[in-house]
Amino acid sequence: MLPNKKGRSKPENLAVTAVALQDHILHDLQLQNLSLGDFLKNRDRRAQPQKKGMVRAVVNTGLKKPNIQHRKMEDPEKEYVLDPNPPPLTLAQRLGLVEPPSLPLSTDEWEKVKQRSIKQGDSMHPCAICREEFELQSQVLLSCSHVFHRACLQAFEKFTGKKTCPLCRRQHYQTRVIHDGARLFKIKCATRIQASWRGYVVRKWYKNLRQTMPPKDSRLRKKFFEEKFKEISNRLLRSYDTNIEEFFTEIDCCVAANRRILQQLEERCGREVTEVEWEKVQMQALHQEISDCSICLTPLCLPTHLQYSSSEPVNSQARHTVLLSCSHMFHHMCLLALEEFSLGEIYTCPLCRACYQKRVLEC
Repeated sequence: MLPNKKGRSKPENLAVTAVALQDHILHDLQLQNLSLGDFLKNRDRRAQPQKKGMVRAVVNTGLKKPNIQHRKMEDPEKEYVLDPNPPPLTLAQRLGLVEPPSLPLSTDEWEKVKQRSIKQGDSMHPCAICREEFELQSQVLLSCSHVFHRACLQAFEKFTGKKTCPLCRRQHYQTRVIHDGARLFKIKCATRIQASWRGYVVRKWYKNLRQTMPPKDSRLRKKFFEEKFKEISNRLLRSYDTNIEEFFTEIDCCVAANRRILQQLEERCGREVTEVEWEKVQMQALHQEISDCSICLTPLCLPTHLQYSSSEPVNSQARHTVLLSCSHMFHHMCLLALEEFSLGEIYTCPLCRACYQKRVLEC
């Protein structure tokens, strides 16, 4: 057996290579207490005798130890890397038989990975392992730009026994804790709350509108006024005492007063005006010196006995003038248009709001 340049024979090199590869495979599979280095460490630890009755001395330096949990609670939105330091190199990696793991990503490289994940919309979709929303649960970003629940990824690694991305199957990835899913979930909840509040405000506004504005449909309009009448009746009953006889007596008095007013109105509007009364109305209109129509604001065509000395000559093709029983004058066509526009059956004067009878004057 010939020694090589380093002073070792070929079988020794093969043995070292085999041991190194075996150790690397055991490390790669992440088997517990089966790695050669761990076995040697455990054997050395077991070989050391443990002395009973020995108490470890604790020196109080007066300095408070930093509370890691309190520091994390102070800044819950802070992102941090779970494995900032690379794992120690195995013997095979030191000998150059296997490629060493990649170096830890820098801050700029992590920012590029996160931007690529945001562009893909990974935080907006459910977790690829449990198929549930991220909500406020802990979320991790891999160096391959894929996002999972932290608990789901730990369970997946424990189940598979190796460190492999569930989507792209990339090995020896690096992990960073992020809070994009929680932030998007908070925005989504705030949007839902705002939408619910806007819906409540609109429904309340529409309900008030339905209570104040009568609908155009005849059936709904009838129902609307029936409900209003019931509401007014109930309000009247609540406002009065329990003396029903006195309440009905007051209602009868109000109805009688309304009937007297209606009778006077019918007598005034239904009785025909005599010729003597028309002459008095014409004289009253002459004293008022009305020369323009109050509806269209153009000159009236007046008869010769009603024309004023200072009035200008009127065109012969002018519209006819109508005289009302309240002594106001208008164009006949203007008054007819106003009567068609009116909704009631009893017409009133546009100026004094009195019921009238009319007479067309000949120019």
